[in-house]
Amino acid sequence: MTTKSPSEIPPVSSRDLIRELERAPRGALAFDGDGTLWSGDVGEDFYFGILDSGTMGASARDALLDEARKVVEVRADIARVGRDYYAAYHAGRVDELLVCEVMTWISAGWTEGETRAFVDSVIDDAFVERLHPEVAEVARAARAMGHEIFVVSASPRPIVEAAAAIAGIPRENVIAADAIVQGDRFIAAVRRPIPYGPGKSSALRAKLEERSDLPLLAAFGDSAFDEDMLRASERPVAVRPKPKLVARAPHLPKLRVLAR
Repeated sequence: MTTKSPSEIPPVSSRDLIRELERAPRGALAFDGDGTLWSGDVGEDFYFGILDSGTMGASARDALLDEARKVVEVRADIARVGRDYYAAYHAGRVDELLVCEVMTWISAGWTEGETRAFVDSVIDDAFVERLHPEVAEVARAARAMGHEIFVVSASPRPIVEAAAAIAGIPRENVIAADAIVQGDRFIAAVRRPIPYGPGKSSALRAKLEERSDLPLLAAFGDSAFDEDMLRASERPVAVRPKPKLVARAPHLPKLRVLAR
């Protein structure tokens, strides 16, 4: 099967998509976060921000050293170790799912309040400049029509919730990776499965069942990890798609690209 290019996937303008949603019954729209609703990766912002803060908790430090020594040389500088570990992931020596988990529990040892205070120092009103305007336009219009808007991300919940709030999406409509809390502090463990790959679709389905089983009117993603969520929707929409999602386009016959 020949791989398509983005230009061969049918485009849809935000205006035309909004018109379709105006005619649809009340339902849900689901957006991947990183690369789809906003530029960049807030999981990376969270991970590298904590690494560079100099205030990483002892439990996070110990757990990171345990993971990192499997693939990189362990040094005294924990920030350097964390960056070397992430470089090993980009080199294909660490599984992406594992990296998502590490990035989620990197605030281990902090309270939720301490974690959210840190997130507020990273995600502020300037974050609005990172929202993809064509996507934000659809989300804003759909919300005004009464549709429910969800973010489904494998990045850590505290920073996804902060980014989603800038986009006008409430905390209760955020599906993200959760570090486990013991007492009043996060620990170096996550609630599994995290919403990653097929887990995005299953987590979203469970959330929609809680909300009177809303129909999934549209789903938006930029990577092949969003494929299952896209397939589950009535209107799968690619946003600035990465090559691997473009390659999967023949398996998503209803897929359209949101025009910029």
